[in-house]
This record gives sequence, structure tokens and C-alpha cells, in this order.
Amino acid sequence: MSARGKKEGKEIKKKTGQTGTQTGNSYAASPDREPTANLALILQELRDFRQDNKSQLEEIKGEITKTNNRLEEAEDRIEKAEERLQNVEGVLSEMLKLHAQMETKLTEQESRSRRVNIRLYGIPEGAEKDSASVTELVEQLLGDNLDIADTTTLQIERAHRSLGPKPPPNAQPRSIIVKFASFRTKEMVLSKAWQKKGLMLEETRINVDNDYPPRILQRRKEYAEVRKALKERDIKFQTLFPARLKVRYREGDKIYDTVEEATKDLAKRGFNVVPVKQPETMMERLQKLSWQRSGRALQVESSGTPHYKERLQAFRRDDPPHNVDSG
Repeated sequence: MSARGKKEGKEIKKKTGQTGTQTGNSYAASPDREPTANLALILQELRDFRQDNKSQLEEIKGEITKTNNRLEEAEDRIEKAEERLQNVEGVLSEMLKLHAQMETKLTEQESRSRRVNIRLYGIPEGAEKDSASVTELVEQLLGDNLDIADTTTLQIERAHRSLGPKPPPNAQPRSIIVKFASFRTKEMVLSKAWQKKGLMLEETRINVDNDYPPRILQRRKEYAEVRKALKERDIKFQTLFPARLKVRYREGDKIYDTVEEATKDLAKRGFNVVPVKQPETMMERLQKLSWQRSGRALQVESSGTPHYKERLQAFRRDDPPHNVDSG
């Protein structure tokens, strides 16, 4: 190799060595700067994440506040509605009591207006066709059966069939209502008819009873199964006014005020009757459906459950120290 070639080789090696040294220094310096850059990037990302979370939390708090306001408004309305409902129930209860009192008085007045009346049950439909009127038919029936020669002493003001459509053939005929001029005459006729255990029209037995208001009549009819069971054992009984039953047992008399009381007692005595339960009155139904106010404060105290704001405080995160952002 010539002297010139050796000289060029030395220069190349020298340049290569310098470049390698510079490159090596560059690579040696980069590991010190990379952790700092990465840490700054992470901190910036944490700041952004924290800011995003803070914004989202603010939105959530705002929604919770709105929801709370709506809940409080709804609770206030519910409390007012509860109070109003209780007032309505109180008024309704008083009205039901007043209605019961008025119904009782109305029944009493209707009973008084019917106290001079009797009812004849079992007279066939159309039997009055052979007489000039229903009144004449009744006068003849009472005169023949009660041995009353002068029927004018009966002083019958009027007699007519009970209101309602004419029943079909072979059905129970409508009763005939008879009004007398005096209560004394009516009681005399009724007493004689009961002594004879009814009247006879040709071969038909006619039953006689007081003219009761529909409400009382319905209550008296409820004892039908009880009376049937008593007749089967030949036990005497009497239906008292307005709708009570007096039964003469061997050990003594017993009075039942309701059909429920009568059927329960007869069933215990071994009679073939099914106990009857009286339907609930409107007052009893109202008492079962009465609204029970709880109250918001009472609910919190009784349950021991903390308010929603107190529950949210448990999830609240304290703000981190401000020096975390430095570095």
C-alpha cells in the first residue's frame, strides 16, 4: 500500500471513530430524557382524565339535584293528597252515619204509614174477577173466615194487588194489600186470622201478615232456612218486629237479632243449616280501605335509612393535592 493510501485510511478511521463517539454519546443521553418525557405525558393524561371525571361528576350532581327536587315536590304533593284523602274519608264516614240514621228514620216512618195495613198471600191471580172489586173480594173473604156478619164494621178504605207485573201461570201470585180505617180493626182482623192459622178461599190457604216495608220484609225473609229447620224438628218460633226471631227451645226461649247469629247457633246445635255471613256494610268497607298516612319524616325515622344526600357523601372523593401536577 502506498503512503497516500495509508494516509487516507487513517483519516477514515479517525472520522469513523469521531462519528461513533458522537453517536454513542447521543444514544447514551436518550435513556435519561425518555422517562421524563413519558412521566410528563402520563401526568398530562391524568390531568385530562381528572378533568373529564370532574365534569362528569358535576353533570351527575346536577342531575341528582334535579331528581331530588322532583322527588321532594312529588313527596309534598303526596302528603297533601294524603291529607285531602283523609279529610274526604272523614266526611264520607259522617255522611254514611247520617245516611244510616236517615234510612232508619225513613223505615220507621214507612212502618208507621203501613201500621193499618195487612197483606194477604196466596190469593190466585184473577180471583177478583168474580167480585165487583178487590175490596169486595177481601170483605167476603174476611167475613166468611172470621165470622164477621156485618163487613161494614171492617172499614176497609182500599185493597189492591201489590205493584209489579202480573206473574206467569203457576207462579206465586202477587199479594193483596188491605188498608183499614183504624189500627184497632186491623189488629182485630190480624189476631183472628192468626188464631185460625190463615184463611181459606175455596181450597186455597191464604196467609195473613202485617204490611212491612220492603227493607224489613227482606230481612224477615232471610230467616226462611232457619224456620224450615225449626219446623222439621217441631220447634215453635215467632218472628218479632222488625226482623228478629224468637225460638222456644226446651231449655228456654232464645232471641236472634240477625240471621247470621241464628244460623251459627243452630249449626252448633246440630241443625242442618249453613251459617250465613252478613254482607259488609259500606262503613265496614270504608274502614278496611282507610288510608294510613306514613309521612316522609316518619318513614326515615322508623326505617333508620339515611337520606340520599348522606348516602352520596360516602361516595364523595376528596380533591388530590395540587402539587401532584408539578414535576
